[in-house]
Amino acid sequence: MSIQILLADDHMIFRDGLRALIDREEGMEVVGEADNGRQAVKLAQELAPGVIIMDVSMPDMNGIEATRKITTAMPGAKLIALSMHSDRRYVLGMLEAGAAGYLLKDCAFEELARAIRHVYAGNTYLSPKIADVVVRGYLSKGARSSGEGHPLLTSREREILQLIAEGLSTREISTHICLSIKTVETHRRNIMEKLNMRSVAELTKYSIREGLVALDK
Repeated sequence: MSIQILLADDHMIFRDGLRALIDREEGMEVVGEADNGRQAVKLAQELAPGVIIMDVSMPDMNGIEATRKITTAMPGAKLIALSMHSDRRYVLGMLEAGAAGYLLKDCAFEELARAIRHVYAGNTYLSPKIADVVVRGYLSKGARSSGEGHPLLTSREREILQLIAEGLSTREISTHICLSIKTVETHRRNIMEKLNMRSVAELTKYSIREGLVALDK
């Protein structure tokens, strides 16, 4: 039986290339594609794929939030982060959200195929370039968990913060995630109070700095 795979990446040309390679690999097939984190969550629940390959920086909902939502709703889900980012924030963010593997996009396809099989079998796979980042990150985890960064925000607040940073208005966010305008305004106020910020510009800079959104891929 083939390993059924869901691809989540906002670059169509990258998904097309990766799909072609995976579909040629014996024992693997792509069963779905998502171009943002929100769609990835929806398709993961609908398709229940054997492995999900998740980009980290995506519009609407980033890969970290999407991974967290998927692993919360589907504890047995197996995810591999495939990203150009080797920054500690992204790597540890994805692993702490529940990803079982992390590779960089410049890896050879043979390594990705090996990672898919490892993760599908219930193991963890980190590319050699990432392993050192993880070790250094966990050695300094004490400082990281002392209250700095965005973990003090709830999942819904992080979701809304990303949408604010991407330029959506309160009304647009309300429609997009099916919450009342009043509820969105309350979340927005709580976010600003928790982060001690007073403007959208400050929130946007913070979101970029903390890896919730990216200026480029």
